[in-house]
Order: sequence, then C-alpha cells, then structure tokens
Amino acid sequence: MMLGVENFITFLVTATFFVMIPGMDTVFVLNKSISQGRKSGIVSAMGINTGVLTHTCLSALGLSVLIAKSAIAFMVIKYVGAVYLVYIGVKKYRDTSVLAIENNTETVKNNTKNDFWAGFFTNSLNPKVALFFLAFFPQFITPSKLEDPIPFVLLGLTFATIGVVWYVLLTLFASTFSNKIKSAPNSGKWLNKISGFIFVLMGLQIAFG
Repeated sequence: MMLGVENFITFLVTATFFVMIPGMDTVFVLNKSISQGRKSGIVSAMGINTGVLTHTCLSALGLSVLIAKSAIAFMVIKYVGAVYLVYIGVKKYRDTSVLAIENNTETVKNNTKNDFWAGFFTNSLNPKVALFFLAFFPQFITPSKLEDPIPFVLLGLTFATIGVVWYVLLTLFASTFSNKIKSAPNSGKWLNKISGFIFVLMGLQIAFG
C-alpha cells in the first residue's frame, strides 16, 4: 500500500484494459491522426488525457459526487459537451478546404492548439467519465483514505499516463496512412465530411447515450 492506494498492479492492468477498449476518445484520436497527421493525433491525445486530470481533480475534491447527485448539474454538463461536439462536427462537415501538409509554422501552431483544446473539452465535458472514476478509483483506495485527495491524484496521473502511451501508439500507426490519403484527389473534402459526421455522432452519443 502506498499513499492510500491498494493493489496498484491490479489497477495498472485494469486501467490499461479500460483505456484500450475502443470508445469515443479512440475514435477522436484516430480521426485526427488520419485526417491531419501524427502531430495532430499526439496533441489531441495530450488534450484528452489532460481532461482525465480534470475529472481526477473533481473526484479528489468531491465535486464529482455533487455532479452525480445533482440531476441538473449532470444534464447541463452533458448537453454542453454534446453541443460542443455537434458544433465541431457541423463546422468540419461544411469545410470544403483541401488537405495539405502545412509548412507555415504559425498555422501549424494554431492547428495543434485547437487540437489540444478539442481533445480537452471532449473529455472534460463528458460527465460519464466522472461517474466512471467515482465507481472505479475507490476500489483501489484504502477506505480510511477516501476523503484524502492524494490517492485520487496518484491514480488519475497513472490513468492519464497509460492513456497518453496508448493513444500515441495508435497515432503512430494511424498517421502512416495520413500522407497517402492526403495525396488522393478530393480527399480533403471527403475526410472533412467523414470527420464532421463522426463528431456529430459522438455528440449525439453523449446527449442520448
């Protein structure tokens, strides 16, 4: 037992299993990696797992319990997240620009910044992640330490680290197809439409799932 955490090895194995199960975050990272390349996928993965730390902090402070008990708070966060994803999807779907490998440093910087925040908000505004942490983390925390934020933070950092490693591996795999897809005629328009459609579906999944 360390710092209030029990069965840490079991947590590592279980958390890795959960991270590897294909879900909304996986689709998000793969979508960014294939349509925009390796750097976009990696930055998106960083944003998603920073969102994990947001939920970790909420759990540590006990705010997730309040969200779980308050139907209004839960619904507000849920629908704000859904609307955000649908907005991104519609915007992407209507984008008729052609994909290209960016050489302009400022453009790349702005794009990666947007990718990070898109990943961050996608995860942070999903209240189901907070509920998952509330159900999962306490199983590996000493009962007498459940009100101590340190075990939650330690488990959250571990979970986020596993997520970064896994999504970066996915990105490296998926981005190998990026340049080939970009070189195809009209690939940009089709990828934008597919990406937009995926984002809208993700938003609807949060809203009605």
